[in-house]
Amino acid sequence: MDISFKGKRALVTGAGRGIGRATAKRLVQLGAAVVALSKTKENLDSLKEELPEIEIVQCDLANWEETRKAVSALETIDLLVNNAGYGASVPIGQIDEQLCNTLFDINVKSVINVTQEVTRKLVAAGKPGSIVNVSSQAGIVALPDHLVYGASKGAVDQITRVTALELGPSNIRCNSINPTVVETDMGKLGWSDPAKREWMTSKIPLGRFAAVDDVVDAIVYLLSDRSAMVNGITLPIDGGFTAC
Repeated sequence: MDISFKGKRALVTGAGRGIGRATAKRLVQLGAAVVALSKTKENLDSLKEELPEIEIVQCDLANWEETRKAVSALETIDLLVNNAGYGASVPIGQIDEQLCNTLFDINVKSVINVTQEVTRKLVAAGKPGSIVNVSSQAGIVALPDHLVYGASKGAVDQITRVTALELGPSNIRCNSINPTVVETDMGKLGWSDPAKREWMTSKIPLGRFAAVDDVVDAIVYLLSDRSAMVNGITLPIDGGFTAC
């Protein structure tokens, strides 16, 4: 599929590592001018060394005002990937307020905050745009020990639908992808226990976790004009997990 983002500016949050880093690199390869946002300076610096053309922004997305100022200072963004997220598996009975605050500050409130700042300029400029929110299969189905994380990702999916509804008339699309476990460094570490890994993969008809490129391919498609009539969807990248 021939896709080019030449002449487009893209913002990727959580771009220091994993899915976000791979997405930022792919968008550069496809011609976009990319802004990579992350909390961790070392990750941004190494990305800048690898791809000097990338613009980097260090920002703590859990801080509403810091995020608002950082994003509003950017030139108009055409393509937005709300990728930054925080994961934690905690059973009922062990959940505390700090865990709830952290997950909702990063996984939910930052998506709202960044989306508002990006689309404010897009609407004012009368430009089309595309947003992809990185959600999770945990936002669609129940998983043990995922009460708070699943609730935060369910909220992301609803943010996606309402954003699609409200901004569609301005030709700004919004979609979510909902991956299963992804073979990032963090994913491998979190699912390194053989019994835990076997339990999850046994429930995936394709019998494996997602590769990073499986996720990036879907993000690129939804950002591109190839999906021009796709708006407001939650797309599982899960090998059939949520179909069972």
